[in-house]
Amino acid sequence: MTEPRRSRATEAFFGRRKGKPLRERQAAHLETILPKLKFDLGTPAPQDMKSLFPEPVDRVRLEIGFGGGEHLIHRAAENPSTGFIGVEPFVNSMAKLIGQIEEKGVSNIRLYNDDATQVLDWMPAACVDQIDLLYPDPWPKRKHWKRRFVSSVNLDRFARVLKPGGLFCFASDIDTYVNWTLLHCRDHSAFEWTAEQASDWLTPYEGWPSTRYEAKARREGRSSAYLTFRRV
Repeated sequence: MTEPRRSRATEAFFGRRKGKPLRERQAAHLETILPKLKFDLGTPAPQDMKSLFPEPVDRVRLEIGFGGGEHLIHRAAENPSTGFIGVEPFVNSMAKLIGQIEEKGVSNIRLYNDDATQVLDWMPAACVDQIDLLYPDPWPKRKHWKRRFVSSVNLDRFARVLKPGGLFCFASDIDTYVNWTLLHCRDHSAFEWTAEQASDWLTPYEGWPSTRYEAKARREGRSSAYLTFRRV
C-alpha cells in the first residue's frame, strides 16, 4: 500500500512570485550565486543537515518566508556557528538577500526559492533546532484563512523536523493570526507555549532587528506579538 502524499492544507502556494523588474546586478546574482547556495531537493536529504554548510556549524535554523531578509542576514552575521536555511519564493526578495550575503560575506546561509512545504517534507526527522515564521502573509479575509501557513498539517511538518526541545517562533501584527496560531498550537500535542507572562510575548526576541514589516505596522498603529512554542 502506498503512503498517502503529504500535502499542505491549501494544496498550493499562494502569493506573487515576482514584483518589479530586477536590476542587472540582481539578475546576475540569481544566475550565478543562487545555484551555489541552493540545495537540490532532487537528491536525498543528508541525515545531518549541518553538512549542507561549507563551514562547521553547531545548530540549524530554518526561516520560512524571509521577505526583505533583514532578520535572516542579521541573525546569520551574529551567529556564525549556526547554519541558516532561508526559504522565499518571491524572486525580488531572494535577489535582495543574495546581495546582502555578498556584501557581508556570510557563509552560513543556504537557500531555497520555492514552497517551504517542499523543504519540510525533504528534510529528515528531528534535524532542525529552530523554525522562524515572522510576519507571514496574514490572509486577513476570513474566506482566505485556510491559506495561512500555520495549519494542523504544517504543524505536523514542524513537529517532525524539529528536534525535541526545538523552538517554533512566530511574529505577527495581525490579532486574528496571532489568535489563530495560539489556538492551532494549543490543539497540537507536539507544542507548548513558553510564555508565562504578558511581557514574554509582547517583548521582541533577544537581539531582534526591526524589519520593514514591523515598522509599517507601528506606523499604522498595530502592535506585534512574538510567540515561542517548544517542541515537546
